Amino acid sequence: MLKRYDLKDTCPIELSLLLMGARYKAIIVIELLGGKKRFSELKNAISGVSQKVLTQHLRLMEEHKLIERKVFAEVPPRVEYSLTETGKSLESVINTMIEWGDDYKKTFLTKK
Repeated sequence: MLKRYDLKDTCPIELSLLLMGARYKAIIVIELLGGKKRFSELKNAISGVSQKVLTQHLRLMEEHKLIERKVFAEVPPRVEYSLTETGKSLESVINTMIEWGDDYKKTFLTKK
């Protein structure tokens, strides 16, 4: 979980890692790049994440303006999560990480 740091005095690489370095945050972004999702949809889409950890990540990502949480005044209550414009700007970073990971796997993990 992201500790409370003075983010203004953090170097850009460290800041990026603090905001996105947790295990499930990039996967949350990937899921939300496809559009709005409810909590249960995110939980079902992300293998191995507990409800507690997902809730913590979503709260921090909302606090850091990467996602938005919209609560609908309905019974039963409905909540949807979506990316902010800042969150959407992570798409190129995520795509680069996917490409790099694929290249790494091809180079180092598929040879026998």
